[in-house]
Amino acid sequence: MSLLQRKSLQGNGDGCPEVQGAVDEQWIEATPSGVPDPELMERARRRRFSSEYKLAVLAETDGLTHAGEVGALLRREGLYSSHLSTWRRLRDQGALEALSRPRGRTKAEPLEIENAELRRRLMRTEAELETARKVIEVQGNVCALLGELHGPRGAKPTEPTER
Repeated sequence: MSLLQRKSLQGNGDGCPEVQGAVDEQWIEATPSGVPDPELMERARRRRFSSEYKLAVLAETDGLTHAGEVGALLRREGLYSSHLSTWRRLRDQGALEALSRPRGRTKAEPLEIENAELRRRLMRTEAELETARKVIEVQGNVCALLGELHGPRGAKPTEPTER
């Protein structure tokens, strides 16, 4: 009985208390704790096996000699015989060793990291220096302009007079 059906039985008030109690007891007994709700679909996920696991299973399989031991191993591990054939082919090609390498970019050398950081700092410092040079140039121009404006008005430069 679904949760919605149970709520409708409890909420309508038509049923007698004995029936409602029986429904509740049945619901509690049918869903022990830890069991997923059957109304929710769990998303299937593909299994992934590490290369170490694959090599270990292949080594164990190669060591088995009696009949039925390989089947027992496959049942115990939850594998199929196609897994073994695929993994053997990959092992013979050397692909399992390639899969054991870590994924992603390789780590940069510490000297390369330091070099890149120093280059960034140099570019930032050069940009600040260029800005400072422009500010000094503008200040010089402003000073020259203000000097011309505050000079004596109408007066000519004094010349020594003869007496």
